[in-house]
Formats: sequence, C-alpha cells, structure tokens
Amino acid sequence: MKWVIGALILVGLGVVLRRLLRLDQALTRRVGGLLPLSADRAAIYQAIAQEVETQATILGVSLNDAIAEREACRPDIAWRLVRLAASEWDRLAEIVTSLLNAIAKHMPAARVIVPARSMVAHRFKSPVMLDYVRMHELLDQLVFRAKLRFQLHLHILRRAVETLSGEFRRSYRYAERTEDRPPELWNRLDLYFHDFDLVTKETLLAFRAFLACLPHAGLEEFAADLHAIMRRGVRSTTIPANR
Repeated sequence: MKWVIGALILVGLGVVLRRLLRLDQALTRRVGGLLPLSADRAAIYQAIAQEVETQATILGVSLNDAIAEREACRPDIAWRLVRLAASEWDRLAEIVTSLLNAIAKHMPAARVIVPARSMVAHRFKSPVMLDYVRMHELLDQLVFRAKLRFQLHLHILRRAVETLSGEFRRSYRYAERTEDRPPELWNRLDLYFHDFDLVTKETLLAFRAFLACLPHAGLEEFAADLHAIMRRGVRSTTIPANR
C-alpha cells in the first residue's frame, strides 16, 4: 500500500513540475516545427515576409526570363533583364541585411531561449556557399547555448548575403564591362540566385522564431525599426505594433 501512495505522490509531483516548467506549452509550440504567433506578431511577420517574398519573386522572374531570352537567341533583351535583376538583388539584399541587423540589435531583450535552425551545406549549389557553410557546420556543433547559437546563425546569414551579393555583382560587372557572357556566366548567376533565395527563406524563419520570443514590452520598438527598413524598400509597408 505504501508503494502505491509513493507512486501517486511521484506522479503528482511530476504533473506539478511539468506545469511549472511549461513543458506542455513547449510541446504545443513545437507543433509543425514552428512557434505560433499572436495576432499582433503575426501581422508584423506577414508585412515583412510579404515584402521579402515579393522582392525575391521579382528577382527570380527577371533572371528566369533573362535565361529564357538568351536561350531564344535574344541576347540584348536577356541582358536588359539581368540589369533589372541586379537592381532588384541590391534592393532585396539591403532589406534582408537590415532585418538581420534589427534582430541582432534587439536580441538582448529576448526573454526565452531562441530556437536556432542549422544551415546545411547540401542544400546549397554554388561552390562559394558550399565551402562557406561547410566551414561553419563544425563550429555550429561546438556551440551548445541556444541563444549563442542563434546569434551565430544570424552572423552566418548576414555573411552569406554579403558573400553571394559580392559574387553576383562581380560576375555581373565583369560581363557588363567586357560583354563576355559565356554559358558558364549564366549558370553562375542561376546558382547564386538559388542560394540567395534560400538564405532569404532562412532569414524569414529566424525572424519568425525571434518574434515568438520577444517580450511584449520590446515589440513596439522592434516594429518601429522594421517600419524604418520598409520605408527604404520599394513599397511603403505598415508594420503594426499593437492591436
């Protein structure tokens, strides 16, 4: 009889501790692999995500159309589209970099451990990104504190944007100056865009995760910084702070 009473006490303590540690909530938050957002946070996320995804789509369409025009033996039209894509690339890179900087700025205000998603080399295609991500995969395994891993993740994303943008501009400017545009150049541009698009998606995932962990007291200031970023973008986007 004593062991039955002891077992019941242990079960009761387990339930109490589970609630105190909010393990049930943690499991609920992890459903689908993403943390749910409140209405005001979801509105902030959607405003930024829509802008980033729109710019990425415009960039992708421009490059795809340029490749199609080149294959149709219309090189002049193809290169005009590449010029348009170069402008769109710079605009998107500025938005993504500013977003990563804003997250890093408000990182000290995060009230809980921020989940980090590791970047893996096999998802990338350009040689420069394969080498870069492989170099950081081991370092990522050596960092155990979740918040520090998230900060490292932000650094890797920011450097990835800078690296891909630099490689894209270097290839574009050389071809613009020399008019030397072999098939290998077009393949490089295509690979750079694939990896850049992947980095923008990883940035949005990091942004969403950070929003879920930011306390309400810091939300309005963070939203104001995001609104300033969007004012420098193509369209004026309203970033709601409260509802």
